[in-house]
Amino acid sequence: MAGTEIPVREKQSDAQQPVFISNKLALWFAIACGLSVANIYYAQPLLDVIAGEFGIARSSVGIVITVTQACYALGLLLLVPLGDLVNRRWLISGQMLLSVLALTVIASAPGTGILFAGMAAAGLLAVVTQTLVAYAATMAAPSERGRIVGRVTSGVVIGILLARSAAGVLTDLAGWRSVYLFSALCLLIVALILLRLLPNERPKESLTYFQLLRSVILLFKEERVLRIRSMLCLFIFSAFSILWTSLVLPLSLPPLSLSHSAIGAFGLAGAAGALGAARAGRLADRGRGQLTTGIALALLLMSWLPISYTGHSLTALVFGILLLDMAVQAVHVTNQSMIFNVRPEARSRLTAAYMIFYSIGSAIGSIAATSIYAYAGWSGVCWLGAGVSTIALLFWALTRRLT
Repeated sequence: MAGTEIPVREKQSDAQQPVFISNKLALWFAIACGLSVANIYYAQPLLDVIAGEFGIARSSVGIVITVTQACYALGLLLLVPLGDLVNRRWLISGQMLLSVLALTVIASAPGTGILFAGMAAAGLLAVVTQTLVAYAATMAAPSERGRIVGRVTSGVVIGILLARSAAGVLTDLAGWRSVYLFSALCLLIVALILLRLLPNERPKESLTYFQLLRSVILLFKEERVLRIRSMLCLFIFSAFSILWTSLVLPLSLPPLSLSHSAIGAFGLAGAAGALGAARAGRLADRGRGQLTTGIALALLLMSWLPISYTGHSLTALVFGILLLDMAVQAVHVTNQSMIFNVRPEARSRLTAAYMIFYSIGSAIGSIAATSIYAYAGWSGVCWLGAGVSTIALLFWALTRRLT
């Protein structure tokens, strides 16, 4: 199936870069991103049922998320940089088709070994999301880059939120394995659509694969903006993961004892995150990235107060989720908009270097949250989240004049 041949810029300026992305293609990018990233988050509202079926202790069940996140980080290093080297039409479609296979393995897993192997593969391949974001940034005009990145990233936000809701509903209707079969079917359809829509590209960088990977490390060493924004990424997604990994535990236990559908529905409360992502992208285009970051980090810290009242008021929880998701996604989009302007010819590698810190933060947050919950309950989790959020705000204040 042949795609349309397009010229690909090799280290040319943004002013010379033609614009290829259409609203239709941006929409499919957002859908593909949402479906792919959802594979990392389906398990979060299902931790209790997975723990029960496979005999995993509640204090250790966070390892299911940690395995996925750790392999996602590995995929960021090994797969995402390929977007600067090979034809992204085949790279994107191929990873999505392999994800279909990994999801099928999870759905049919007879024991923990196969389950973890499937989760690991799904996490590794879900990095296609970041290849899509970097590709969208490359295809967009400089004055529109923040808006386009925000639009595509909003698909990521919605995918994360719907992952929890869909996982809860499908589990109540047909068991947790149906969640992964449903995801496999959706990904298969979208992969075939993108295979038809994405253009072919001419060869780009004349690097070996080893040189490509080495350049990821060099970019991090050379670019201060990348280092600072990567640390902010680690902090905000640690806080994000602290909430969403552990939230299922107090909601599923007495006195609340909510169903999986009800627990998953709380993900919809974070729909403001998508709005925050889109708005933050526009502000970044206007040069207001630092101001947006500071306000968002302050909101992130404030969100833990209403979240701490989960046992007394679900309304307070919903309000806290709104604040937290909006703040995290606003900082995330601002981060990406700022680092994409550093080295236009290396956006896939910049994405890889940055998003590795996303996975590290998410993995740390997941395992820390379930461990703290086992010893200090929900209040301990909230203090942990507030502490990480405070560190993020202080780090921004100390480094904001350096970028």
